[in-house]
Amino acid sequence: MKCTNNYNRRRRRRRKRRRSHAYKVVGLLLCLVLLLGAGTAAAVFLLSQNENNIEKYESRVYTGSLYQGELFAQDLCVASEDVPLEGFEDDTALHGAGLFNLEDDTVVYGYHLYDRLYPASTTKILTAYIALKYGNMDDQVTVSANATDFNWDESVCGLQTGDTLTMYDLVCGLLLHSGNDAAVAIAEHISGSVDAFVELMNSEAAALGATGSHFVNPHGLHDDNHYTTAYDLYLIFNACLEDERFVEIISLNPYTATITGADGTTRTETWIPSHFYGSGDAQAPEGIRVIGGKTGTTSKAGNCVILYDEDADGTPYISVIMGAEDKTILYEEMNQLFTAGILAVLPSAEAG
Repeated sequence: MKCTNNYNRRRRRRRKRRRSHAYKVVGLLLCLVLLLGAGTAAAVFLLSQNENNIEKYESRVYTGSLYQGELFAQDLCVASEDVPLEGFEDDTALHGAGLFNLEDDTVVYGYHLYDRLYPASTTKILTAYIALKYGNMDDQVTVSANATDFNWDESVCGLQTGDTLTMYDLVCGLLLHSGNDAAVAIAEHISGSVDAFVELMNSEAAALGATGSHFVNPHGLHDDNHYTTAYDLYLIFNACLEDERFVEIISLNPYTATITGADGTTRTETWIPSHFYGSGDAQAPEGIRVIGGKTGTTSKAGNCVILYDEDADGTPYISVIMGAEDKTILYEEMNQLFTAGILAVLPSAEAG
Protein backbone atom coordinates (compact mmCIF):
# COMPACT_ATOMS: atom_id res chain seq x y z
CA MET A 1 0.00 0.00 0.00
CA LYS A 2 1.34 3.44 -0.91
CA CYS A 3 0.98 4.90 2.59
CA THR A 4 3.02 1.97 3.97
CA ASN A 5 5.75 2.68 1.42
CA ASN A 6 5.86 6.30 2.59
CA TYR A 7 6.11 5.07 6.18
CA ASN A 8 9.03 2.74 5.35
CA ARG A 9 10.79 5.44 3.30
CA ARG A 10 10.61 7.87 6.20
CA ARG A 11 11.94 5.21 8.60
CA ARG A 12 14.94 4.50 6.34
CA ARG A 13 15.74 8.21 6.15
CA ARG A 14 15.58 8.50 9.93
CA ARG A 15 17.86 5.47 10.45
CA LYS A 16 20.42 6.95 8.04
CA ARG A 17 20.47 10.23 9.95
CA ARG A 18 20.79 8.49 13.30
CA ARG A 19 23.71 6.39 12.02
CA SER A 20 25.43 9.56 10.88
CA HIS A 21 25.22 11.03 14.38
CA ALA A 22 26.37 7.74 15.91
CA TYR A 23 29.47 7.68 13.68
CA LYS A 24 30.40 11.17 14.86
CA VAL A 25 30.19 10.15 18.51
CA VAL A 26 32.13 6.91 17.98
CA GLY A 27 34.85 8.80 16.11
CA LEU A 28 35.19 11.26 18.96
CA LEU A 29 35.53 8.45 21.50
CA LEU A 30 38.20 6.69 19.41
CA CYS A 31 40.20 9.90 19.26
CA LEU A 32 40.08 10.17 23.05
CA VAL A 33 41.30 6.58 23.44
CA LEU A 34 44.23 7.20 21.09
CA LEU A 35 45.14 10.37 22.89
CA LEU A 36 45.23 8.57 26.25
CA GLY A 37 47.43 5.85 24.75
CA ALA A 38 49.89 8.43 23.44
CA GLY A 39 50.63 9.83 26.89
CA THR A 40 48.76 11.43 29.73
CA ALA A 41 50.33 14.85 29.44
CA ALA A 42 49.69 15.11 25.72
CA ALA A 43 46.19 13.80 26.19
CA VAL A 44 45.37 16.37 28.86
CA PHE A 45 46.67 19.16 26.66
CA LEU A 46 44.75 18.08 23.60
CA LEU A 47 41.62 17.30 25.59
CA SER A 48 41.68 20.82 26.97
CA GLN A 49 41.87 22.11 23.41
CA ASN A 50 38.87 20.01 22.43
CA GLU A 51 36.85 20.65 25.57
CA ASN A 52 34.97 23.57 24.08
CA ASN A 53 34.16 21.58 20.94
CA ILE A 54 32.84 18.70 23.02
CA GLU A 55 30.72 21.03 25.13
CA LYS A 56 29.36 22.69 22.00
CA TYR A 57 28.51 19.30 20.52
CA GLU A 58 26.72 18.16 23.67
CA SER A 59 24.87 21.44 23.94
CA ARG A 60 23.85 21.38 20.30
CA VAL A 61 22.81 17.71 20.17
CA TYR A 62 21.66 16.75 23.65
CA THR A 63 20.63 19.92 25.49
CA GLY A 64 19.48 22.14 22.63
CA SER A 65 16.09 23.82 22.76
CA LEU A 66 13.04 21.64 22.36
CA TYR A 67 12.12 22.80 18.85
CA GLN A 68 15.66 23.27 17.56
CA GLY A 69 17.69 20.46 19.10
CA GLU A 70 19.26 18.47 16.30
CA LEU A 71 18.42 15.00 17.56
CA PHE A 72 14.87 15.92 18.53
CA ALA A 73 13.92 17.93 15.46
CA GLN A 74 15.97 16.33 12.71
CA ASP A 75 12.94 14.47 11.33
CA LEU A 76 10.36 17.15 12.10
CA CYS A 77 8.94 20.11 10.23
CA VAL A 78 10.20 23.13 12.18
CA ALA A 79 9.32 26.82 11.97
CA SER A 80 10.03 29.52 14.54
CA GLU A 81 7.08 31.61 13.38
CA ASP A 82 4.14 31.55 11.01
CA VAL A 83 4.87 30.71 7.36
CA PRO A 84 2.99 32.52 4.56
CA LEU A 85 1.82 30.74 1.43
CA GLU A 86 1.26 32.43 -1.89
CA GLY A 87 -2.28 31.87 -3.08
CA PHE A 88 -3.65 31.15 0.40
CA GLU A 89 -4.51 34.21 2.44
CA ASP A 90 -4.46 34.08 6.22
CA ASP A 91 -8.10 33.94 7.21
CA THR A 92 -8.86 35.72 10.46
CA ALA A 93 -12.01 33.60 10.72
CA LEU A 94 -9.79 30.59 11.38
CA HIS A 95 -8.10 29.93 14.71
CA GLY A 96 -5.05 28.25 13.20
CA ALA A 97 -3.81 26.21 10.25
CA GLY A 98 -0.77 24.37 8.94
CA LEU A 99 0.54 22.30 6.05
CA PHE A 100 3.56 20.07 6.63
CA ASN A 101 5.58 18.26 3.95
CA LEU A 102 6.70 14.95 5.48
CA GLU A 103 9.06 14.11 2.61
CA ASP A 104 11.45 17.03 3.08
CA ASP A 105 10.38 17.98 6.63
CA THR A 106 9.26 21.52 5.85
CA VAL A 107 6.44 23.74 7.03
CA VAL A 108 4.72 24.72 3.80
CA TYR A 109 2.22 26.96 5.57
CA GLY A 110 1.63 28.03 9.13
CA TYR A 111 -0.99 30.36 10.62
CA HIS A 112 -1.17 30.92 14.38
CA LEU A 113 0.89 27.74 14.73
CA TYR A 114 1.71 28.29 18.39
CA ASP A 115 -1.46 29.98 19.63
CA ARG A 116 -3.31 28.20 22.42
CA LEU A 117 -6.45 26.68 20.90
CA TYR A 118 -9.22 24.32 21.94
CA PRO A 119 -8.80 20.98 20.11
CA ALA A 120 -12.26 19.42 20.55
CA SER A 121 -12.17 15.80 19.33
CA THR A 122 -8.81 16.11 17.60
CA THR A 123 -7.76 15.29 21.18
CA LYS A 124 -8.54 11.69 20.31
CA ILE A 125 -5.40 11.31 18.18
CA LEU A 126 -3.38 11.45 21.43
CA THR A 127 -5.76 8.96 23.05
CA ALA A 128 -5.22 6.64 20.08
CA TYR A 129 -1.44 7.14 20.23
CA ILE A 130 -1.40 6.00 23.86
CA ALA A 131 -3.79 3.10 23.20
CA LEU A 132 -1.55 1.80 20.42
CA LYS A 133 1.62 2.35 22.44
CA TYR A 134 0.52 0.78 25.72
CA GLY A 135 -2.51 -1.34 24.89
CA ASN A 136 -3.00 -4.80 23.46
CA MET A 137 -5.32 -4.55 20.48
CA ASP A 138 -6.62 -8.08 21.14
CA ASP A 139 -7.73 -7.30 24.70
CA GLN A 140 -11.40 -7.71 25.46
CA VAL A 141 -12.58 -4.50 27.12
CA THR A 142 -15.71 -4.22 29.26
CA VAL A 143 -17.48 -0.88 29.00
CA SER A 144 -18.24 0.81 32.34
CA ALA A 145 -21.21 2.99 33.28
CA ASN A 146 -18.83 5.94 33.35
CA ALA A 147 -17.99 5.36 29.68
CA THR A 148 -21.64 5.58 28.64
CA ASP A 149 -22.48 8.69 30.66
CA PHE A 150 -22.78 11.25 27.85
CA ASN A 151 -25.50 13.62 26.71
CA TRP A 152 -27.67 12.80 23.71
CA ASP A 153 -25.97 15.45 21.56
CA GLU A 154 -22.40 14.28 22.26
CA SER A 155 -20.71 11.93 19.80
CA VAL A 156 -20.77 8.27 20.86
CA CYS A 157 -20.32 4.87 19.24
CA GLY A 158 -23.51 3.45 20.70
CA LEU A 159 -21.77 1.48 23.46
CA GLN A 160 -23.81 0.26 26.42
CA THR A 161 -22.79 -0.46 29.99
CA GLY A 162 -21.47 -4.03 30.24
CA ASP A 163 -20.61 -4.33 26.53
CA THR A 164 -17.41 -6.12 25.66
CA LEU A 165 -15.37 -5.53 22.51
CA THR A 166 -11.72 -5.55 21.52
CA MET A 167 -9.34 -2.68 22.08
CA TYR A 168 -8.89 -2.58 18.30
CA ASP A 169 -12.65 -2.06 17.89
CA LEU A 170 -12.52 0.79 20.40
CA VAL A 171 -9.66 2.55 18.62
CA CYS A 172 -11.55 2.24 15.34
CA GLY A 173 -14.66 3.74 16.92
CA LEU A 174 -12.54 6.45 18.52
CA LEU A 175 -10.84 7.56 15.31
CA LEU A 176 -13.53 6.91 12.71
CA HIS A 177 -16.77 7.72 14.55
CA SER A 178 -15.20 9.99 17.20
CA GLY A 179 -16.85 8.09 20.05
CA ASN A 180 -16.51 9.75 23.43
CA ASP A 181 -17.65 6.48 24.98
CA ALA A 182 -14.79 4.67 23.23
CA ALA A 183 -12.32 7.27 24.55
CA VAL A 184 -13.34 6.70 28.17
CA ALA A 185 -13.39 2.90 27.78
CA ILE A 186 -9.84 3.05 26.38
CA ALA A 187 -8.66 5.35 29.17
CA GLU A 188 -10.06 3.16 31.93
CA HIS A 189 -8.65 -0.03 30.41
CA ILE A 190 -5.15 1.41 29.86
CA SER A 191 -4.71 3.33 33.12
CA GLY A 192 -7.45 2.17 35.47
CA SER A 193 -9.13 5.57 35.57
CA VAL A 194 -9.65 8.62 33.40
CA ASP A 195 -7.60 10.79 35.78
CA ALA A 196 -4.61 8.45 35.58
CA PHE A 197 -4.92 8.31 31.80
CA VAL A 198 -4.97 12.10 31.57
CA GLU A 199 -1.69 12.21 33.49
CA LEU A 200 -0.26 9.82 30.91
CA MET A 201 -1.63 11.99 28.09
CA ASN A 202 0.20 15.06 29.36
CA SER A 203 3.39 13.09 29.95
CA GLU A 204 3.35 11.60 26.46
CA ALA A 205 2.49 14.95 24.85
CA ALA A 206 5.46 16.58 26.58
CA ALA A 207 7.74 13.75 25.44
CA LEU A 208 6.67 14.43 21.84
CA GLY A 209 7.48 18.12 22.22
CA ALA A 210 3.86 19.22 22.47
CA THR A 211 4.63 21.58 25.34
CA GLY A 212 1.96 24.11 24.38
CA SER A 213 -0.76 21.61 25.26
CA HIS A 214 -2.63 20.58 28.37
CA PHE A 215 -5.30 17.88 28.45
CA VAL A 216 -7.94 17.15 31.08
CA ASN A 217 -9.92 14.38 29.35
CA PRO A 218 -9.39 11.74 26.64
CA HIS A 219 -12.16 12.93 24.29
CA GLY A 220 -11.95 16.71 23.91
CA LEU A 221 -15.28 17.92 25.28
CA HIS A 222 -14.74 21.53 26.23
CA ASP A 223 -12.84 22.57 29.32
CA ASP A 224 -11.02 25.90 29.63
CA ASN A 225 -7.91 24.06 30.84
CA HIS A 226 -7.95 21.64 27.89
CA TYR A 227 -5.97 23.15 25.03
CA THR A 228 -3.30 22.60 22.39
CA THR A 229 -1.73 24.36 19.38
CA ALA A 230 -1.87 23.65 15.67
CA TYR A 231 1.82 22.76 15.78
CA ASP A 232 1.37 20.44 18.76
CA LEU A 233 -1.39 18.63 16.90
CA TYR A 234 1.03 18.14 14.01
CA LEU A 235 3.63 16.70 16.41
CA ILE A 236 1.15 14.24 17.93
CA PHE A 237 -0.37 13.22 14.60
CA ASN A 238 3.09 12.82 13.06
CA ALA A 239 4.04 10.46 15.90
CA CYS A 240 0.84 8.48 15.31
CA LEU A 241 1.77 7.99 11.65
CA GLU A 242 4.90 6.11 12.73
CA ASP A 243 2.58 3.25 13.71
CA GLU A 244 1.26 1.40 10.66
CA ARG A 245 -1.82 0.32 12.63
CA PHE A 246 -2.84 3.96 13.03
CA VAL A 247 -2.53 4.57 9.29
CA GLU A 248 -4.51 1.39 8.64
CA ILE A 249 -7.32 2.43 10.96
CA ILE A 250 -7.76 5.98 9.67
CA SER A 251 -7.81 4.51 6.13
CA LEU A 252 -10.76 2.21 6.88
CA ASN A 253 -14.11 3.04 5.34
CA PRO A 254 -16.27 1.57 6.72
CA TYR A 255 -15.40 -0.54 9.77
CA THR A 256 -17.82 -2.93 11.46
CA ALA A 257 -17.30 -3.90 15.09
CA THR A 258 -18.79 -6.95 16.79
CA ILE A 259 -20.00 -6.17 20.32
CA THR A 260 -21.17 -8.59 23.00
CA GLY A 261 -23.79 -7.14 25.33
CA ALA A 262 -24.01 -7.67 29.06
CA ASP A 263 -26.70 -10.28 28.42
CA GLY A 264 -24.41 -12.26 26.10
CA THR A 265 -26.10 -11.30 22.84
CA THR A 266 -24.00 -9.96 20.00
CA ARG A 267 -24.62 -7.05 17.66
CA THR A 268 -22.62 -5.03 15.16
CA GLU A 269 -21.91 -1.33 14.82
CA THR A 270 -20.62 0.13 11.55
CA TRP A 271 -18.57 3.32 11.52
CA ILE A 272 -17.42 5.55 8.67
CA PRO A 273 -14.87 8.36 8.92
CA SER A 274 -16.19 11.58 10.44
CA HIS A 275 -14.25 13.81 8.03
CA PHE A 276 -16.15 14.83 4.91
CA TYR A 277 -13.63 13.36 2.46
CA GLY A 278 -14.27 9.95 4.00
CA SER A 279 -18.04 10.34 4.25
CA GLY A 280 -18.31 11.59 0.67
CA ASP A 281 -19.64 15.02 1.63
CA ALA A 282 -16.52 16.78 0.29
CA GLN A 283 -14.24 16.09 -2.65
CA ALA A 284 -10.50 16.80 -2.59
CA PRO A 285 -8.99 18.50 -5.67
CA GLU A 286 -7.78 16.19 -8.43
CA GLY A 287 -4.25 15.07 -7.62
CA ILE A 288 -4.81 14.92 -3.85
CA ARG A 289 -5.52 11.69 -1.99
CA VAL A 290 -6.83 12.02 1.56
CA ILE A 291 -5.77 8.88 3.43
CA GLY A 292 -7.50 9.68 6.70
CA GLY A 293 -7.66 11.99 9.65
CA LYS A 294 -9.60 13.26 12.64
CA THR A 295 -12.23 15.91 13.12
CA GLY A 296 -13.29 17.96 16.12
CA THR A 297 -16.15 20.36 16.78
CA THR A 298 -17.35 22.33 19.77
CA SER A 299 -18.83 25.81 20.04
CA LYS A 300 -15.56 27.27 21.33
CA ALA A 301 -13.16 25.18 19.25
CA GLY A 302 -15.09 25.72 16.04
CA ASN A 303 -14.75 23.14 13.28
CA CYS A 304 -11.38 21.43 13.14
CA VAL A 305 -9.75 18.70 11.07
CA ILE A 306 -6.28 17.19 10.79
CA LEU A 307 -5.51 14.98 7.79
CA TYR A 308 -2.89 12.66 6.35
CA ASP A 309 -2.80 13.20 2.60
CA GLU A 310 -0.52 12.83 -0.41
CA ASP A 311 -0.06 14.24 -3.88
CA ALA A 312 -0.06 12.31 -7.15
CA ASP A 313 3.67 11.57 -6.73
CA GLY A 314 3.08 9.98 -3.34
CA THR A 315 4.61 12.84 -1.31
CA PRO A 316 2.97 12.71 2.14
CA TYR A 317 1.61 15.73 4.00
CA ILE A 318 -0.15 16.58 7.24
CA SER A 319 -2.74 19.35 6.90
CA VAL A 320 -4.63 20.96 9.74
CA ILE A 321 -7.28 23.66 9.98
CA MET A 322 -8.77 24.74 13.31
CA GLY A 323 -11.66 27.00 14.19
CA ALA A 324 -13.64 27.27 10.94
CA GLU A 325 -17.07 28.78 11.43
CA ASP A 326 -18.86 25.83 9.85
CA LYS A 327 -18.07 22.60 8.04
CA THR A 328 -18.59 24.08 4.58
CA ILE A 329 -15.94 26.72 5.25
CA LEU A 330 -13.68 24.10 6.83
CA TYR A 331 -13.48 21.96 3.70
CA GLU A 332 -13.42 24.91 1.31
CA GLU A 333 -10.39 26.24 3.18
CA MET A 334 -8.76 22.81 3.19
CA ASN A 335 -9.20 22.46 -0.56
CA GLN A 336 -7.69 25.91 -1.08
CA LEU A 337 -4.76 24.86 1.11
CA PHE A 338 -4.30 21.70 -0.98
CA THR A 339 -4.36 23.75 -4.18
CA ALA A 340 -1.97 26.48 -3.09
CA GLY A 341 0.38 24.39 -0.96
CA ILE A 342 0.58 21.12 -2.87
CA LEU A 343 -0.82 21.26 -6.40
CA ALA A 344 0.66 24.66 -7.26
CA VAL A 345 4.22 23.46 -6.61
CA LEU A 346 4.07 20.13 -8.45
CA PRO A 347 6.36 19.92 -11.52
CA SER A 348 3.34 19.36 -13.79
CA ALA A 349 1.74 22.55 -12.45
CA GLU A 350 4.94 24.53 -13.07
CA ALA A 351 5.19 23.15 -16.60
CA GLY A 352 1.62 24.21 -17.31
